[in-house]
Amino acid sequence: MGVPIAGTAFLKVDGNQYPLKGAFTVSMSMVERTGIAGQDRVHGYQELPRVPYIEGDCSTLPGLSLEAIERITDATVTAELINGTVYTLRSAWCKSAFEINTRDGQFRVRFEGVQSDEIF
Repeated sequence: MGVPIAGTAFLKVDGNQYPLKGAFTVSMSMVERTGIAGQDRVHGYQELPRVPYIEGDCSTLPGLSLEAIERITDATVTAELINGTVYTLRSAWCKSAFEINTRDGQFRVRFEGVQSDEIF
């Protein structure tokens, strides 16, 4: 019997669910490694911290305040996926700079955080 691995997802900020529409991306990596090659062989890699994020398109439903979303700081943001995995950003903030797509009735929101966790 197959199990769902893609599809339904939920975006929550401090327990409040947002109207997720599509193009949902979760990037929990806390480090980025870049290979360093010499003229003779690969010498190793460079490792730098990176900012984890959760980003997605939300519907512009009546009563949903983009100004209020833009003011979000020090929040807990969760991405709950149909496969049962939950990704959490802690001490998260809204990156802001919204662009509203009036044709599709949506805007993209991006939350970045200090710490990320993956829960199965």
